[in-house]
Amino acid sequence: MDKIADELAQYLLDRLKATPPDKRLLVGIAGVPASGKSTLSELVVERVNAAASKSPSQELSDNAFGAGARSDKPIAVYVGLDGWHLTRAQLDNFPDPKLAHDRRGAHWTFDGEGYVAFIRALREPIAGSDCQVVYAPSFSHEKKDPVFDAIAVYPHHRLVIIEGLYTFLSIPPWSAAAELLDERWYIDIGEEEAERRLVIRHVRTGVAKDMEEAVWRSRENDAPNGRFLRENMMQPTRVIPSVEDPNYRNA
Repeated sequence: MDKIADELAQYLLDRLKATPPDKRLLVGIAGVPASGKSTLSELVVERVNAAASKSPSQELSDNAFGAGARSDKPIAVYVGLDGWHLTRAQLDNFPDPKLAHDRRGAHWTFDGEGYVAFIRALREPIAGSDCQVVYAPSFSHEKKDPVFDAIAVYPHHRLVIIEGLYTFLSIPPWSAAAELLDERWYIDIGEEEAERRLVIRHVRTGVAKDMEEAVWRSRENDAPNGRFLRENMMQPTRVIPSVEDPNYRNA
């Protein structure tokens, strides 16, 4: 995946050169569970920041950082869609709380409107002051709930990568955010391979108590969510083949 991340990072750096200094470059990365979305997102952000911090050209400096801005600040930031999960307390108030908890991860168990508001805020012109900060939530696996205003997107963050299943769904309210993204990248993986990786992940992370429960979760929740994504996502601007992650090889 390193080679792919290097190529994509260079592509985004080139795009930033053509991006007005008061605008951000927004990239949504979607894919079924275990396709490698978060790994790729983190690698690309790491590569972009490393490359930009070395000796950026004047053109990149003026556009990516903004005229007169300090180039030692990171220009890229990664935000996960998991932060827009509805809280467990909110799921308790659903007409069928058990179903809501069992299907946590389906698009209707997320705060889609909140995600759209975040993307719209990122589309506002950048004033160049660190007082103008856009906040995003993160997700605490320990608390099993979102942590609000956990991620700060500063004016020096000219590239924002948002990763998650539903970053560019074609249905309301998600479609309003999808239309505002500059890039929509879909990571492609077969359903059988995704299940193999997911079962290993669920057991290793304690999401499932054993292999039987892990298989059940994969087939009854993750796989349906993945099919829903494939059937309802806006046209991707790029399709990226998923690459084997050593963490998901046969144990």
